[in-house]
Amino acid sequence: MTVFDNGLSAIRLTDHERAAIRELSEFGLYEALLGRRSRRFPVGGSIPDGPLAFTSSKESRPLTDVQRALVLATVTGQTGWHFGISRHPDYAPQFPNYNGSAIGRVIPSAAGFHTTDFFFTDDSGTYFLSTRDEVLDTAWQSGSLDDQDDVEAALNAVVARAVKLSDERLHLPREQPYLEGHNIWIANWPGSLLVIPVADLAQQTLLNIAFFNQNGYAIYDDVNDRPIPGIDKFAHRLHNVDEPQPLSFIEQYSLAEASAELMTASYAGHLALGGIGLGGWSFDGIDRISMLGASGNPDVPGLGFRYDEDPRRSMPNPTGREGVFETSTVAHHGSARAVVEALVERKFGAGGPYHPSTPGPWRDNPGVRGSAAPFDEEFVELLTLQLQYIDDTFGKFPGTVPSVWIMNYLQAQHLDTDFYDTLFTPGAYLPTHAREQERWQS
Repeated sequence: MTVFDNGLSAIRLTDHERAAIRELSEFGLYEALLGRRSRRFPVGGSIPDGPLAFTSSKESRPLTDVQRALVLATVTGQTGWHFGISRHPDYAPQFPNYNGSAIGRVIPSAAGFHTTDFFFTDDSGTYFLSTRDEVLDTAWQSGSLDDQDDVEAALNAVVARAVKLSDERLHLPREQPYLEGHNIWIANWPGSLLVIPVADLAQQTLLNIAFFNQNGYAIYDDVNDRPIPGIDKFAHRLHNVDEPQPLSFIEQYSLAEASAELMTASYAGHLALGGIGLGGWSFDGIDRISMLGASGNPDVPGLGFRYDEDPRRSMPNPTGREGVFETSTVAHHGSARAVVEALVERKFGAGGPYHPSTPGPWRDNPGVRGSAAPFDEEFVELLTLQLQYIDDTFGKFPGTVPSVWIMNYLQAQHLDTDFYDTLFTPGAYLPTHAREQERWQS
């Protein structure tokens, strides 16, 4: 058995798993949508009191390697090339340049920004899994489930990307404030897989500032009721300079867009659970500050993100984990100019959506990608000015929302159908759940 550098075994489908995947390929969209429920009670679980008191007679057990890979591929997987933003009259005949990534994934992303990446934890350890910018090698595409070799290749492409951060399951005490009260009994339960989508909200905000600037709008500091000093220098390219966009609006807009990425990622995984026959649910009841590692308790390192504190703020501001997930902040890049240059490299550098050598979905990929409007030196200066002002004024970037954002998690686990048979009316779980252990030899 091949083992990747991260300690995870390569996927080699057995006859049972091949048959289960063929059945999975026949699981319909509306079966997934209408059959979706939060099925929280796992094998090995216990509700000690109340009207649903029940203790499982079974032992907790982890997902199989193939089940784990299927869930991860559904939540994080690359599905092909992003088609880009087809046209904007102010750019014509150049190609609009909004995208942050050339990659299309299961999740939708506003203007193709794709600022979300992923962590996960289970009994084997804690991992980082990046799919937003890596070279598209083996896509998880429509039709893949019909070809067993394609399935193996797609699942292995996902599993191989995982970077092991710890040999231990991520530790969160079973108490508030680390877990919300209603999740103390079950969140991050032994045997479960917990997938953690995380958004670089700093980059989401910077991309939106660029978006508004490119469409002619200046940014106005509505919190302090003043324009950004020096913005007048760029009035010739901000043709809507008399209608500035409030900073707080742009940052809230960015928060909403990033939340959509996070929530659709966990939702996609939740729909997949029904087809695979796993229990679990999408939820937000884990304290995000504790998850990121900013609880202040050294015994609860979470994901190990660095963070800043400021007397002007009531909460710490995590900004990323060095060498793993680094946000578009001065803390990780050293200067506002370096932050902007890193964004330019992501968009226009090798592998980016606007580099002529990046493959893609068009018949003339070099021609389409190479025709994108560039970020010229003056535009880099404009973005740098605004980022520097926000960082100086608020002590962080973005100014009014966190630099890193977590919304929904996905937990996947083996369902204890005895709980539902005992306390629910028929139909509380799907036929796929009833046959899960038999189908997957799990």
